[in-house]
Amino acid sequence: MREYLLVLVVTAAVTYLLTGPVRKFAILAGAMPPVRARDVHREPTPRLGGIAMFGGLCAGLLVASQLTNLGRLFIQSADVKALLSGAGIMFVLGVLDDKWGVDALVKLGGQMIAAGVMVWQGVTVISIPVPGFGPVAVTPTQGMIISVTLVVVMVNAVNFIDGLDGLAAGMVCIAAMAFFLYSYRLWFRYGINDAAPAVLFSAVLIGMCLGFLPHNLHPARIFMGDSGSMMLGLMLAVAAISITGRVDPDLITAETGSKTATVHALVPIYIPLLLPLTVIALPLADLLLAVVRRTWAGKSPFAADKQHLHHRLLEVGHSHSRAVLIMYFWAALIAFGTVAVSITNTARYVVLTFAGLCMVGIVVLLMPRFRPHAPRAVQAFVPPRYRKATPGTPQSRQEPAMAELSAEDQELLGRLGTGATAVGSRRDGNG
Repeated sequence: MREYLLVLVVTAAVTYLLTGPVRKFAILAGAMPPVRARDVHREPTPRLGGIAMFGGLCAGLLVASQLTNLGRLFIQSADVKALLSGAGIMFVLGVLDDKWGVDALVKLGGQMIAAGVMVWQGVTVISIPVPGFGPVAVTPTQGMIISVTLVVVMVNAVNFIDGLDGLAAGMVCIAAMAFFLYSYRLWFRYGINDAAPAVLFSAVLIGMCLGFLPHNLHPARIFMGDSGSMMLGLMLAVAAISITGRVDPDLITAETGSKTATVHALVPIYIPLLLPLTVIALPLADLLLAVVRRTWAGKSPFAADKQHLHHRLLEVGHSHSRAVLIMYFWAALIAFGTVAVSITNTARYVVLTFAGLCMVGIVVLLMPRFRPHAPRAVQAFVPPRYRKATPGTPQSRQEPAMAELSAEDQELLGRLGTGATAVGSRRDGNG
């Protein structure tokens, strides 16, 4: 565990430290597209945050290669090399899209090429683990189709939710945490060494997201862009594929002594890819709804719009930060609830806990004056925009009221304020 935590911390630190210089580079390179009609932010914001994330990925894997236990993965498995190959292709494709824009079909082709390169290097579904029957082998063609489809779906699901500050990075971080807990349990509790690559990839993914989030939370100073979102989706898919088809249910049955207990232990992968699809249930649902909605309206499935789940949360009156926290909350409930079901044999307690957390979350998140901010203990270490305003200051008196207004109302007030300032300046100039 200590080696995984070291890799996580190094990845987060490198990503965090690189994001500032990358932001300046993105501004100099002109990677600041104008605000579009479907965008939520009001000012041009630099992209290319994926450069810092890719740097964190390389740093984390470099440190892992020098450690005693994790270093063996680089010799015994080709998964790490395959991940770097696919992530590199996806990263270059994303950078080109962030700077110059790439056609949707070209991006889809690039995603399939990146997935195909990884499949060619061995990251592919080999078999489907079914308790009571053992692994059900799939043909190389079937494994390739399943693997490429999973990568493309994951990449686009993460890309679709990258619409609010901190949303994509936070939700992928939650998914990676849940997957880390599950894969680490398979590796440590049941001694399944084939789960070790998935644990490493999850730890690196958590570090990339945690290192980038302080720069990306509302109001964001930089966006990850497609160079970051597509890479996060690919890594989540690789973590799932690297463990799918390599877990023999009979090994767990030998430890648990019961096929029933084995079924519970293997709930997230009873049907292959169930866990990764569960931990990104909300992004996947958003992706499917967008495809159906656009196709039904006679548009291309790749045509952008402003009808995603997070956009609808803003439309019903939630503030930007509250909408992001609501998405975090439901993603965490679904992801960690799935992992909890695989750990305990008593599903009733899991259901009751799930229901209780739902009630608590709904009450807290829907409080009219609920304003998210950093905990008091860490406020000295975060930028001023994440700190709670001191009572009595103008900011503390005005922000709660502004938080209750819709985005349209706030924009209107901003325009009125700008107009009033311009009128005042003209009057001062005329004496």
